[in-house]
Amino acid sequence: MQLMRIGEPGQERPAARGDDGTVYDLGPLTGDIDGAFLADDGIGRARAALAAGELPVLSGGADGAGARIGAPIARPGKVVCIGLNYRDHAAETGAQLPAEPIIFMKASNTVVGPNDTVLVPRGSTKTDWEVELGVVIGRTARYLESPEEALGIIAGYTVSNDVSEREFQLERGGQWDKGKSCETFNPLGPWLVPADEVDDAGKLGLRLWVNGELRQDGTTADLIFGIGHVIWYLSQFMVLDPGDLVNTGTPAGVAMGMPGQPYLRAGDVVELEIDGLGRQRQELRDA
Repeated sequence: MQLMRIGEPGQERPAARGDDGTVYDLGPLTGDIDGAFLADDGIGRARAALAAGELPVLSGGADGAGARIGAPIARPGKVVCIGLNYRDHAAETGAQLPAEPIIFMKASNTVVGPNDTVLVPRGSTKTDWEVELGVVIGRTARYLESPEEALGIIAGYTVSNDVSEREFQLERGGQWDKGKSCETFNPLGPWLVPADEVDDAGKLGLRLWVNGELRQDGTTADLIFGIGHVIWYLSQFMVLDPGDLVNTGTPAGVAMGMPGQPYLRAGDVVELEIDGLGRQRQELRDA
């Protein structure tokens, strides 16, 4: 089962996708896929209702039949990101391996659907791509005791594109958030896959193409700080709430680390995927 939201922005309907691709309406169970739904064992209730045949088929049936797919969770309370968390990415940017996770935030309204248009900000010359494993929090977490405990509070996993403007991020006063929080800078989805349906989130392949050319081809096995460690670490500094999104870092292959630095421009097409979590496609245009 995968959770998804289908419909135009602000009008998305919560849905569950079965193994055969049929999409079922979660409206009888919840108004949305959000923190309250996740905290109230919404995934368990959705799974039980699906197995019992209690959910109506959403109009269109298979994968929404061409309807817009929204982000699989409603606007998160916060988006927390981990920088330089792959060895090869740190190397391509000339950075030393961090001794502790590097934390920055993105505005929660950067989250858009997986196939929505990405806007190149006004004045941008260095808009970049980053395929990342997104982790959605399922229960309140504060001062977790261990990475093992941290894995137990994860609701599920999704595909995240941590779009970045490198000049804003690195050359405009040293505030990473400025280069991370531009409009549409976090396409998410298409699905939220429950944590217990992902065999090993620490061994997932991540890939990204720009205009059909493979640019990123990595694996979460190369994370410097593993998923459990990241969630445990964050809980020592902030309370994580149900529905929060954690972007766990990107492998090598970003424009900033490539010869000639081929940053994104209007008209470019970015496609990305993670094993078992689905695929995204975005076309860029000027804001």
